[in-house]
Amino acid sequence: MRVVFMGTPDFAVGTLKALLEAGHEVAAVVTQPDKPKGRGKELLMTPVKAEAVKHDIPVFQPERVRKNEEFLEELKKLAPDVIVVVAFGQILPVSILTLPKYGCVNVHASLLPMYRGAAPLQWVIINGEKVSGVTTMQMDKGLDTGDMLLKEEVAIEPKETYETYHDKLSVVGAQLLIKTLDGLEAGTITPVKQEGDTCYASMISKEELLLDFTKPAVQVRDFIRAMSAVPCAYTLLDGKRMKVYGARVSDRKYSGAPGEIVDTDAFAVMCGDGAVEFTEIQPEGGKRMDIQAYLRGKKPEKGTILGK
Repeated sequence: MRVVFMGTPDFAVGTLKALLEAGHEVAAVVTQPDKPKGRGKELLMTPVKAEAVKHDIPVFQPERVRKNEEFLEELKKLAPDVIVVVAFGQILPVSILTLPKYGCVNVHASLLPMYRGAAPLQWVIINGEKVSGVTTMQMDKGLDTGDMLLKEEVAIEPKETYETYHDKLSVVGAQLLIKTLDGLEAGTITPVKQEGDTCYASMISKEELLLDFTKPAVQVRDFIRAMSAVPCAYTLLDGKRMKVYGARVSDRKYSGAPGEIVDTDAFAVMCGDGAVEFTEIQPEGGKRMDIQAYLRGKKPEKGTILGK
């Protein structure tokens, strides 16, 4: 097929690679504009753009695709059979959704209709789900409401983090997309309407990253593993930010107030029900390290209340 690929982050790169390896003609890539990053505010390419440049694929980076007649005309000139969308970051207008012969096909990182929205990977882990997966769907004007094409379940392991589950679903999503395009071209896929229970996986705001120790220890641990990548969950120790990359539920019985450090040797912190033990942290101005390396430098005082 002749494909226009729309995507932005690392999650989308595997699907772009799979399209090329499967022999599809990627006529162009559409991705978000480059953004300044780091102290020097250097403009950095999106991961999808970087991959496209490797293969000399034309790249478009419109500030917006809605009400953009110039961009729409460029798409018409490309005459794609299908537009593949993976974590692009903008809502497509009907004029684009209906342009290709096979429409716009989206790879969504959940088992629709559950976890529609921008952050399904984080929310399935936050909510302690045991299984999620990937759905390919025919996009419509709603937000992740289009007809489902193919699904594949992927188990969420007890120690799964955002990073590990992201990598698994990226591979599964790429393979599922190739199967989907083959099925659409062969006429062997019957689209299925989304019905039944649903929920929305909203983006996690910076304000929500502060750990809430009034919640049960299991929920605190699950939030930490769901936020294991940038920007990461954090707490405050003596007024300074401490990022928390890993934690486990303590098997010891403690008593204390939520947020209280109840064991300095294990860096155990009291929660609403039970306690968590931090396993990997990054103190403000310091480097990411395992908890024992941190404790060899400076142990916090027992009874200290985190989050203040």
